[in-house]
Amino acid sequence: MTDVLTEAVVGFTTAFGALPDSLWSAPGRVNLIGEHTDYNDGFVLPFGIDRRTAMAVRGRDDRLVRFATALGGEPVVASLDDLGPTGATDWAAYVFGVLWAAGEASPIPADALGFDAYLASTVPVGAGLSSSAAVESVVAIAADERWGLGLGRLDLAKVGRRAENEAVGAPTGIMDQVSVLFAEPDAAVFLDCRSLEIASVPLGLDAAGCAIVVIDTRESHAHATGGYASRRAACERAAAALGVPALRDATLPAIEAAGLDDEALRRSRHVVTENARVVETVTRLREHGIRAIGDLLDASHASMRDDFEISTPALDLAVETARAAGAIGARMTGGGFGGSAIAVVPVEAVEAVAAAELAAFAAAGFAAPHVFTVTPSGGARREELA
Repeated sequence: MTDVLTEAVVGFTTAFGALPDSLWSAPGRVNLIGEHTDYNDGFVLPFGIDRRTAMAVRGRDDRLVRFATALGGEPVVASLDDLGPTGATDWAAYVFGVLWAAGEASPIPADALGFDAYLASTVPVGAGLSSSAAVESVVAIAADERWGLGLGRLDLAKVGRRAENEAVGAPTGIMDQVSVLFAEPDAAVFLDCRSLEIASVPLGLDAAGCAIVVIDTRESHAHATGGYASRRAACERAAAALGVPALRDATLPAIEAAGLDDEALRRSRHVVTENARVVETVTRLREHGIRAIGDLLDASHASMRDDFEISTPALDLAVETARAAGAIGARMTGGGFGGSAIAVVPVEAVEAVAAAELAAFAAAGFAAPHVFTVTPSGGARREELA
């Protein structure tokens, strides 16, 4: 077993005094391109990463569910008879929110029994790498199998989104859950957020001699309390003014002629141009490979910085430094207001990029970033117990 799987098993045994009977894991995700397009019915292109959340589980003979984590503290407890959207913003809202949403999607059998579970993770929290969707997805697939709910992977993605929207209170789209559940090795997940059509797009990193570097600025963000909701409201305001169902249906000439207020104009301009960049990225990946997408990544970051205004000085520095040190292209990734940037980097330049980031952050007086490479990896799954 990998380190995080072992940590989950050992942690479970310590917390609950017995061995688990099953083991599950789900990846974090990096969004290669396509930010804030998902809730606008647009296109996104994420992939799963080799940093995962693991959950060790053991069945109980009653209706209680108990969760413990590697973060410490007493286990949180709920009864299957009392599940509901809690409105809480701590981590318990994610796990119990998923169980509630799963039961809403497919009723939990009256004779279903609870379980004890222990969560461990190597996905950084607050880094824009979807630590929350990894937790939601690992809980969802385990509950689905244990209780025979019969939910497919797309159903489970909807369960995770509903938990995040209604139990946690973050008005996010479905991208994160889909990417975590449908991820494949060395490939990105091309998702049409309106039709929910999904296609696998090979990345071909090894063949291109490239790596994907993550620069975690360590500026933690919180979607439920940050500027996410105001960005979504501006997009909805623009769509209403344009008379379209969502900004997916808008064009640049239309938004420039619509007499929108400055905020709505810039927010909608980002969404329209970002959708076009996602589609072009997929085309270039399929026809020319990952070395051909650098300018699209760069343009995406500029749009998020200037039009959507979700970057920060640390994220801008991370992107500029990566480019100067040899990256093919770079952009912030995730919802913004902190978190991480990514860069597509020739393998021979990875060490130079990492060193340059550390030096640049130190010179600017920022806390040292966490710089690491990620490997596009498979989605949420059941693991073998040793």
